[in-house]
Amino acid sequence: MNLFNKGEAPKSQAELLYAAQLRKELQFKTNVAISWAVLLVIMVFLFSGQSVTIGTTTFKTIHIDTTFILKEIDFIAGGLTETIKISILSIFLAMALALLAALGRLSTFPPIYALSTFYVSLIRGTPLYLQIFFFFLALPQLGIILSGTLAGVLALGLNYGAYMSEIFRAGLASVGKGQREAAIALGMTPTQTMRRVVLPQALRFAIPPVGNEFIAMTKDSALVSATGFVHELMWRATKVGRAQFHNLEALIMAAIFYWTMTLALTYIQSIIEKRLSKGDR
Repeated sequence: MNLFNKGEAPKSQAELLYAAQLRKELQFKTNVAISWAVLLVIMVFLFSGQSVTIGTTTFKTIHIDTTFILKEIDFIAGGLTETIKISILSIFLAMALALLAALGRLSTFPPIYALSTFYVSLIRGTPLYLQIFFFFLALPQLGIILSGTLAGVLALGLNYGAYMSEIFRAGLASVGKGQREAAIALGMTPTQTMRRVVLPQALRFAIPPVGNEFIAMTKDSALVSATGFVHELMWRATKVGRAQFHNLEALIMAAIFYWTMTLALTYIQSIIEKRLSKGDR
């Protein structure tokens, strides 16, 4: 019996193994998708307000007011723009500070090294919540008055910049010494070596973990609502929830919006990582 259709060339062993691997990956992804669907159905059921009787015991699921959700969803969703704006501005500030701090920690000039390590130690040694209130409440005593949004962006940028400096430092250190020596041998100055040889490779190494930090920052932007003057997603959810005594429904809506943003950012991050990994093949 012929194992191959007429007119088709016999497949090599490598092609058969690759096809089997693709089928295995597809089956795995399908099973994961089915599992996710089952978990989502269970979660929806837990908030359906239904009663389930097992033997002599009756279990009642959580009841939520769908009328309130449909009525206030537009108001809460209105905070998405502010949340995204704060997150984007903060991540750009954090990346700039992280790169400068990483370069400073690799510097052999004592004042620059001391400044970068002092910044990292101070910011990592105090909570983000305190830093937000410091910029919003403490600086006005020095005559520096910042808006709630600007205070939040500065606090988030400084905080994540300190933590991300380790990512950039590791990226800079990952570039081999031989490449630096080769660049110098070609007549490049230290600035040209850093700009043309070291930084492109370091950024390629640092971008994937920076994506994780951006996702975390998007969620931590909810802390900015504590100032009471930034009408982002969390502020709107707590305001309407308290006003109408539907805190559960309001917070569930906020959680769904944050979760959706996280899923979207995770998908974008996976695409970027795949594009960056092409150079390793």
